[in-house]
Amino acid sequence: MTDNENSGPNTQEQKELAALRDKIDGIDTQIGELISSRAQCAQDVAEIKQRYSGDEAPNFYRPEREAQVLRKAMERNQGPLHDEEYARLFREIMSACLALENPIKVAYLGPEGTYTQQAALKHFGQSAHTVSMSAIDEVFREVASGAAHYGVVPVENSTEGVVTHTLDNFLASSVKICGEVVLRIHHHFLVSDVTHVSNITRVYSHAQSLSQCRKWLDGHFPNAERIAVNSNSEAARRLKGEWNAAAIAGEIAADLYDLTSYAQNIEDQPDNSTRFLIIGSEDVGPSNDDKTSLVVSTRNEPGALHGLLEPFHRHGIDLTRVETRPSSTGTWNYVFFIDFAGHVTDSVVQAALKDVEKNVSDLKILGSYPKGVL
Repeated sequence: MTDNENSGPNTQEQKELAALRDKIDGIDTQIGELISSRAQCAQDVAEIKQRYSGDEAPNFYRPEREAQVLRKAMERNQGPLHDEEYARLFREIMSACLALENPIKVAYLGPEGTYTQQAALKHFGQSAHTVSMSAIDEVFREVASGAAHYGVVPVENSTEGVVTHTLDNFLASSVKICGEVVLRIHHHFLVSDVTHVSNITRVYSHAQSLSQCRKWLDGHFPNAERIAVNSNSEAARRLKGEWNAAAIAGEIAADLYDLTSYAQNIEDQPDNSTRFLIIGSEDVGPSNDDKTSLVVSTRNEPGALHGLLEPFHRHGIDLTRVETRPSSTGTWNYVFFIDFAGHVTDSVVQAALKDVEKNVSDLKILGSYPKGVL
């Protein structure tokens, strides 16, 4: 075989790759120019809003508009990227452009590295300024006081149920629900650079995470003590220097504390998900695919629950969640948290709520907001 014959295939491969790389470079140039043009448009929008805002601070972030943009992006996607991955690219572009208009501050239930922070970044993008709060009450107060533009709090888990503390805070707070985000919860079994896996005697995690990974732990580390801590992030932080310990936490905590995933996706239920609510101070306009949340107090009388739910059925409104909580007004009195499909500006929703008000002692609309896109 001659030298030319031996080098021929490699030379042809290099030519084909070089042509594709040149094509990619050209596409990257176009993408860069378009991103810059979009960012300039964002600055122009900010300038117009400032000019016409008068004495009031302009509202730069519009949840309904962002939801519409993301949905349209997914509709235009022709592959090979999946719709969600495609939309996430647009999410980050919008996040960076919004930061040019006005950096957005988002309070979340911390500490840093929790799933709630992951949900905040999924919804607002990496350019948002996230601030850790030590309790759900503090997130509500931070938003109500105006110290943060928005807050992110967990409201329900697909296996563990509703987060009652979040619901209870709505009873006394003036904040409104501005959005939602559903996060698929993947638990990882984390170890540090000094961990002796064969000698693990304790596993740290939040109580709910330990419960959600019970079967995996029974099968792989049945004799290890399971120690519940305040958060999965706290569990990950504890590992440094403990050669006989491991933690259950998410990927963001592993990155934050430089840990290794010994095993991934160890949750007992593969579809384990948590729903988070975005809370803010303003009403959100319709996005054409919305939810409304409200809380109602019923009179303590026979048929009260039927009187509450019947108007929704009669007007053809889809109830997506109904939760009951004890009322502070007296023993055996209850309040109902209700989610349903539709926006409060829809005529059919207005008609249903008008009928509901006839049968309840109090009704408070917590917010109408776009259904979660990502």
